Amino acid sequence: MNLREVVEGEKQVDHEEFLSELKEKNQELNFMREITQESNTGELNGIPFIAKDAICTEDTTTSAGSQILENYQPVFDATVIERLKESGASFYGKTQQDEFGFGTFSTNCAFGTPKNPHDKERVVGGSSGGAGAVVAAMDKPLISLGESTGGSITNPAAYNGVVGITPTYGRVSRYGLVDYANSLDKIGVLARTVYGTAKGLEIIAGEDENDQTTSSKEVPNYSENLDETEGRVAVPKQYLELDGVEEGVMENFQDSIDELKQRGFEVEEVDMPLLSADIAVPAYYVLAMSEASTNLAKMSGMRYGMEKDPEDFEDFNEYFSEVRSEGFGEEAKRRILLGTYTRQAGYRDQYYIKAAKVRTKIINQYKEVFEEFDAVISPSMPNIAPKIEEAEDMSPSEIYAMDTLTVGPNLAGMPMISVPNGKSEGMPTGLHIVGDHFNEQKILDIAYTYTGGDSQ
Repeated sequence: MNLREVVEGEKQVDHEEFLSELKEKNQELNFMREITQESNTGELNGIPFIAKDAICTEDTTTSAGSQILENYQPVFDATVIERLKESGASFYGKTQQDEFGFGTFSTNCAFGTPKNPHDKERVVGGSSGGAGAVVAAMDKPLISLGESTGGSITNPAAYNGVVGITPTYGRVSRYGLVDYANSLDKIGVLARTVYGTAKGLEIIAGEDENDQTTSSKEVPNYSENLDETEGRVAVPKQYLELDGVEEGVMENFQDSIDELKQRGFEVEEVDMPLLSADIAVPAYYVLAMSEASTNLAKMSGMRYGMEKDPEDFEDFNEYFSEVRSEGFGEEAKRRILLGTYTRQAGYRDQYYIKAAKVRTKIINQYKEVFEEFDAVISPSMPNIAPKIEEAEDMSPSEIYAMDTLTVGPNLAGMPMISVPNGKSEGMPTGLHIVGDHFNEQKILDIAYTYTGGDSQ
């Protein structure tokens, strides 16, 4: 049974069987934060959907992977949840994630580290790790909602061997999302196939009066329009020369280039100097941490987050410090401190404004490439999923460097899709396809062509 067959009414999901398997797999892999069941009817014929824990769901815990929001139960659904329910999808719960999205491996989770379905000793990727792992673990039609700030959909898609689409910034409403960095956050879809991501995206995309950053551009019927295509794709030489890309990952990428050529694409190397590791990564982390430190300021135990009895403290400074020390994990504290530093008087121009200017130049660089090419391609991640203990032993700077291939298009707000392109050492790797703003259909068509026109 595949997702298209369910959408077209040819087959139906056995919800008792799905729930039973979900619980069984979660016992083994810990990819769910909370399991629930809410059936709906409509166009999607009860297709199960699951959401990252940073997306608000009425009466279901939304902790964003943090102890400081451990017991928070929203009284409303995020727009993307509302749209999926109205389309007839059935809600099955929330997935594990790095705290507030701060991580590359989903090892910064307050409620346990999820395990990779391909090898339980390895990470699932971050920060939407649970959202990727559940798709890989469940051999069922399933739409999984993730959220990306610097690569948090592409990363778990690659590490778990599934398809993940990150839309253009503003294509999907962020209303009801627990923010990481407002100018970078994007809600997207993970599924087993290109068709699944296309179907999920066309349901959740579109203008929303609750989010003034959403675009009024018409949303195409991505899944119905899927078609095999030809064109020109670019490969940044900065990615080909990148240190730390594993041999097996690069071999699979070269095979992907050969496959695209066989399917009629022209593939050409281009120079995109601003995608270098020493430019794009620092710019991303300055902007992301600055916005994160602002967003987390409200988690003080007064109006938001973990609460304590104020009578137990001498003053509010002591109260706030206790709540934030206990409620935030180590990576959250690190990002608050670094983000506050880059925004303070005397350093704002030196760091934050400079990073914002780099971001504009990266957007312009992409635009120049898209005048001649339909897409930019690269490996999705430089490595296969590391073992959990290996990831936990990495320094913050080593972990941040893992994001080199994904922060460029995320800074630029471009749409991107990761599709499986083989295995290395028994673990999946991914092909990353980046398109121009609002050209989701183009990258979906390229992915559809590359995967042989899968229709599941």
